[in-house]
Amino acid sequence: MTQPVTPADIEAAAERLSDVVRDLPLAGARWLEDLTGGEVRLVTENLQRAGSFKIRGAFNRIAQLSDEEKTRGVVAASAGNHAQGVALAAQYLGVHATVFMPEGASIPKVAATRGYGAEVVLTGATIEDALEAALSFSRESGAVVIHPFDNEDVVAGQGTLGREILAKMPGVRTVVVCTGGGGLLAGVAIAVKSVDPTIRVVGVQAQGAASYPPSLQAGRPLRLPAMSTMADGIAVGLPGDVPFGVIGDLVDEIRTVTEEEISRAVLLLLERSKLVVEPAGAAATAAVLADPQSFPGPVAVVLSGGNVDPLVMLRIIRHGLVSAGRYLTMAIRIPDRPGSLAGLLDEIGSRHANVVDIEHHRDDAGLAFDEVEIVVHVETRGPEHCDSLVAFLLGRGHSVTRHRFEHVDS
Repeated sequence: MTQPVTPADIEAAAERLSDVVRDLPLAGARWLEDLTGGEVRLVTENLQRAGSFKIRGAFNRIAQLSDEEKTRGVVAASAGNHAQGVALAAQYLGVHATVFMPEGASIPKVAATRGYGAEVVLTGATIEDALEAALSFSRESGAVVIHPFDNEDVVAGQGTLGREILAKMPGVRTVVVCTGGGGLLAGVAIAVKSVDPTIRVVGVQAQGAASYPPSLQAGRPLRLPAMSTMADGIAVGLPGDVPFGVIGDLVDEIRTVTEEEISRAVLLLLERSKLVVEPAGAAATAAVLADPQSFPGPVAVVLSGGNVDPLVMLRIIRHGLVSAGRYLTMAIRIPDRPGSLAGLLDEIGSRHANVVDIEHHRDDAGLAFDEVEIVVHVETRGPEHCDSLVAFLLGRGHSVTRHRFEHVDS
């Protein structure tokens, strides 16, 4: 099948971007190599200008507009990374940018988009509402719509990352890419496969927003009826027409990862590699962590973005600790009398678990008149420590219920 984007298109995009994108080194990851048994390198696009790979496609698209189109300005709809990429690209090129963002968009992302010179309009509750407003604005003003992934110039711009991976890691055998609408995955696949078709390219989607598996099975883009994931940067309910055919032809596999796997990846990237990565940007890492033996090395793992609200990050870290078995929440019923709580805390402390928070519940209809339910949040050393602590408390005669951590919304 003839591809809508050629290696020559990607080469031309690389020329346009040569003085724009940061030349970032690949980061080592021995903590992943210990699992895979081979070389692993992290592709640190979380450190790219505007905090993600999006500047690549946005700049390549806007740079090729005619002078008349540039005079009319550009418009985009986004809740985060695409907004910042378009704003910065437009600022570089002296083009006015208007970006429509949902009213609930992250305050830091809104501030960053404005800081890059874009006019930000907050509208609607969802990205679909923002997109409808952006399209209406385009019809009225003549501003050119910059799509986040469903455009040949955008795909070619994103493909420059694949070209860089090959240059910096010539022996790479597997490339793992975070995937939403598919622009980055398609561009990387074209760049990589045109040089060596035997290199394995794997796309990774959040399980709660995985539009590609059913679409590829059906042979056409299908819209998901609903999505639910903390990885808002790859929560795209309908694959793009332009990347869809490329991915169907060139990508070896699409994998999905759970919320627990994503949060654990965010935590380990922060702890072990000292890298701040948003949930969407950690999806590829999550896939390698979940099944390391399925990724023959040398492996390049793309960290596609690092734009995350600090408050959301706090919740994700806690979720990651739970997923890694290092944070335990228990509901324990004890007699409602002086000294009971102190005795319970002494018992927990004797097992070397660190209590970080306590809640008292006295109004549950299931409690006896002389009982109180204590919800205890403790830090532990891992899953075995959690299990031994619960077993110890049960052995002491306590009624213990382990709680799963609540879903993290971003």
